[in-house]
Amino acid sequence: MSRGTATDLVYLVAIVGFILALKGLSSPKRARAGNLAGAVGMLIAVAWTFSLPSVYGTTRNLVLIVIAVVVGASIGVPAARTVKMTAMPQMVAIFNGVGGGAAALVSITEFIAFPTRHIALYKIGEVLFGVIVGSVSFAGSAMAFAKLQELMTGRPVTYPAQQPINALIGLSILGLLSAVVATASTPLLAIVLALSLVLGVVFVLPIGGADTPVLISLLNSFTGLAVAASGFTLNSDLLIVAGTLVGASGMLLTRMMSEAMGRSLPNILFSAFGSVITAGTAEGAADRSVRSGTPEDIGVLLAYARKVAIVPGYGLAVAQAQHTARELADALAERGVDVYYAIHPVAGRMPGHMNVLLAEANVPYDQLKEMDEANPEMPTTDVALVVGANDTVNPAANNTPGSPIYGMPIVHADQAENIVFLKRSMRPGFAGIDNELLYDPKTTMLFGDAKESLTKLVQAVKAA
Repeated sequence: MSRGTATDLVYLVAIVGFILALKGLSSPKRARAGNLAGAVGMLIAVAWTFSLPSVYGTTRNLVLIVIAVVVGASIGVPAARTVKMTAMPQMVAIFNGVGGGAAALVSITEFIAFPTRHIALYKIGEVLFGVIVGSVSFAGSAMAFAKLQELMTGRPVTYPAQQPINALIGLSILGLLSAVVATASTPLLAIVLALSLVLGVVFVLPIGGADTPVLISLLNSFTGLAVAASGFTLNSDLLIVAGTLVGASGMLLTRMMSEAMGRSLPNILFSAFGSVITAGTAEGAADRSVRSGTPEDIGVLLAYARKVAIVPGYGLAVAQAQHTARELADALAERGVDVYYAIHPVAGRMPGHMNVLLAEANVPYDQLKEMDEANPEMPTTDVALVVGANDTVNPAANNTPGSPIYGMPIVHADQAENIVFLKRSMRPGFAGIDNELLYDPKTTMLFGDAKESLTKLVQAVKAA
């Protein structure tokens, strides 16, 4: 068997691993196995690629490659193992951005290394696509990281003539594309790179924190497309397939999440959703009262219920209360209570944030119900325990035309017999609007840190 044939077969095995990974990640029950399949496929691909003399060329290059691998691993492994669950979204964002930046650098390096200036137009097109999309992904992901890490405001950042300025940057890039194609000029390519980085920044600035899950998914898709472009530049079938898989799945996920929010993708990207918190409170909200309860009273309510739904949100992640929520569910299950988790697709700050959070606490997979599966259960649910969620259960999405979230599918916690909210305060969510459900006669508020409140509820349930 020739070396080329062996390489094709090894890469085919790696590609199968990538496909199995996507299949596994479509279900919480199979996600761990899918993740492992993808990791094994990538390990096989990387190990075989670095064994090819055509890749490293000389011993010096091989040494540089090994040094780069060691440095990268020494950063990536500790970061992945020590990251807190509350910081998982920003880690995903920055790691994704690094992938886009790497794809852009590969395209630039290959362009510089072309042996002659008489380059085929399609080759220049591949390079330009990789540079632009990879740079936008890198800069945009860096901005998403800064917002999630609270290095800057998570609210949309707007300024006068924002859209015309963005359009000018885009048109400048398009104009330079023609010049690069005509001249194959490296300096012009560098200008395209710089403008693409700026475009990535201004693209993300007006997007609010509530739309971050969709943004991360879209940027992930951009990275995949940039990797596919670099695969064409390098004549690597493996990179083409891997990048296309990431790009296509990321775009599909972006579309699904947009539908879950009841909004089009252009509306999410350009409407600055969640930007005006001062416009949000309901009329007369300051003069209205809510019913609050004690952990002991709510514990008794939960202990003697037949069915309880736990509706998690970003507040659960902030309080790092996933393990305590699991402990409460176990205590209720011991009393014969049917417990399930109602998961909204865009709850949290990244795609699947709540699933990852609860999986980290080893919550049984059969207790996790996606929104479409959980909603039919709500009318027969005795208690909906809403932990750190707000907009994803807000009835304004159904009955208030003109609301920023109108049309967004929600978890129908309002249909449960009793509703309990665990919140720090009466502040609205990222959409900046008041939640009428807080004032519903069926609703009881338990104020405080989610983890502390859940701990008290566990004690109350066991004592009931």
